[in-house]
Amino acid sequence: INIYYFINSTMGYNVSTGAAYAVLYLVLSLFTGLAIISAGYCGKSAMLQKLGCILMPKTVENEEGEEVATDTADFFLAARNSATAKTIALSFFASSMGAWVVYAPTELGANPELSWIAVIGYAIASASPAVLVFFIGPSIRKITGEKAFSTTDFGLVRYGRLTQLCIAVMSVFYMFIYMVAELTAISNIFGLVCNIDTFDTTTIRYTTSIAVSVAVFTWFYTSIAGLPGSLVTDKFQAWVMFILIFILLVVACTNPANQLTKEEFSLASNWTGDGAMAAVTLIIAVICAEMFNQATWQRVWAAKDVPAMRKGFAWGSFSVFLLMMFFGIMGMIAFALDPDNYLSYNKFYYLAFFDLLAPLAPFWHIVVLIVCTALAASTVDSVQTAIASVVSSDFIRYGIPDKWATFITRMLLIVINVPAVIMSSKRFDVLGLFLVADLVCATAVLPVFLGLITKDIGFIPAPTELGCFLGIWSGICSVLINGAVLGFTEAVNPITGQVIATGPWSYFWLTNSTQCALCGSTTMVTFIITPLVAGFFTLVFSKIDIKLRGKRAREPIFLMAQPEEEAKNYNLEKSESGEQKEKEESTNDDADKASVISVEDV
Repeated sequence: INIYYFINSTMGYNVSTGAAYAVLYLVLSLFTGLAIISAGYCGKSAMLQKLGCILMPKTVENEEGEEVATDTADFFLAARNSATAKTIALSFFASSMGAWVVYAPTELGANPELSWIAVIGYAIASASPAVLVFFIGPSIRKITGEKAFSTTDFGLVRYGRLTQLCIAVMSVFYMFIYMVAELTAISNIFGLVCNIDTFDTTTIRYTTSIAVSVAVFTWFYTSIAGLPGSLVTDKFQAWVMFILIFILLVVACTNPANQLTKEEFSLASNWTGDGAMAAVTLIIAVICAEMFNQATWQRVWAAKDVPAMRKGFAWGSFSVFLLMMFFGIMGMIAFALDPDNYLSYNKFYYLAFFDLLAPLAPFWHIVVLIVCTALAASTVDSVQTAIASVVSSDFIRYGIPDKWATFITRMLLIVINVPAVIMSSKRFDVLGLFLVADLVCATAVLPVFLGLITKDIGFIPAPTELGCFLGIWSGICSVLINGAVLGFTEAVNPITGQVIATGPWSYFWLTNSTQCALCGSTTMVTFIITPLVAGFFTLVFSKIDIKLRGKRAREPIFLMAQPEEEAKNYNLEKSESGEQKEKEESTNDDADKASVISVEDV
């Protein structure tokens, strides 16, 4: 029996589709108007700048000594050195917290077998990428220089073209999945609140229209305003989320229908081994994937300076942690109010937040739509500009005129948006989609970021490009071998029984547990082994590479594909020899100074 039967009519939601469309288009139109203002079409007055509606490009002196704004395609694509710590914090928060947060953390909180540890683990996992960027962001920025756009540039500068291509593929794949998941989530939310059965194929037209609307509006205003527009809208979207979520918290928890005793809450408040395994899986999975989320990395170069970047990511991380905890605890409260129906599958864990808000007046259901629209728009617009950043540096490097650079970027986003909308209409499981992308990224995270080691440390070599490439394939092979050892030949949805994929590559879907997509020791062990194997063999192959090819191993595999500017900026072999030369020169200078002092003394 398919347990995904139509339950919306019992939840108390009945917002008309007309009202829902009105909310959707009103909210998206407001964000579009804000983006137009941020692009300077309404002037660049001091008042607009003070209100944070405009990010001003950095000014430089021309040959005549006059200050000229660097308001070019570079600023459109990177918002370089323009964002304060506050802007970075709010933007990271808004771009990280999409409409999926009303499903995923509440699902873990409402499941009594996962409960507290899983919720805390998910909150830590979601906040951790910003913490890592806090520490390694300055090094990435230093290695790549001030003209970079994303970590694809780090791969190009530190390793070479092959690694840049690998990072680009991983990043676009993850961000594409992220967009699909986000469009799927917002479509299902509108269907739920409008009492439309999202499991009925006849309603696909409605849910697809929601996805199309979000994709088109966000594409339109990011095409007009670029990354600066995304940063500005993110700030206002974040404030909308903060205010309305706080109001919903107060209203939902003071509603008589949602009152519960300490004893009732204890049914949902558990500390379990299953929750711990889910937490470990989440922390590793989210960190691996988010290291390839260029929406996060764009903020590294958009920040005015390193202190602003660090403060912004620190506060953004803290805000994300609090919001994830909020939704997780809301799931626990929802379960405690009606445990029997959850345990008998008359209610579902992933809808726990909506169960909690169902008794509220219809006005508050409209507020839910406003919040979710802001959540979705903030994430989708950030992902769109991030996908553009993957190829941005090559546009600028090869001298493509600003007009054509921005035009090509807009067309590229259309190419990405169309299949994303189509896939969202397939209504894949949101958490399952994320896990596929997470595991793919886990195969490359250590090979790429071990590149921060720029000098041999004892027997540990500074990774070479060939070592990095083979390390990534080692991670992929570890997943395939893991699936073969487990006798995994097809991925089957444990609830519906639907066959998702077949063959050895099907293990990437990780359909190991009937409890939840990320539950169980098998999935946890897979996420532990995969990055470790990839990282280990990156160092092993790098060591072998250096032994066999000598100094040539320290250089990019394809020298002719390495742009001269990047080769000058950073090259492992030249960097090491340059540092040695500087040390020798410094020693000689000190000796000369000592001789001068000695002569003067005499």
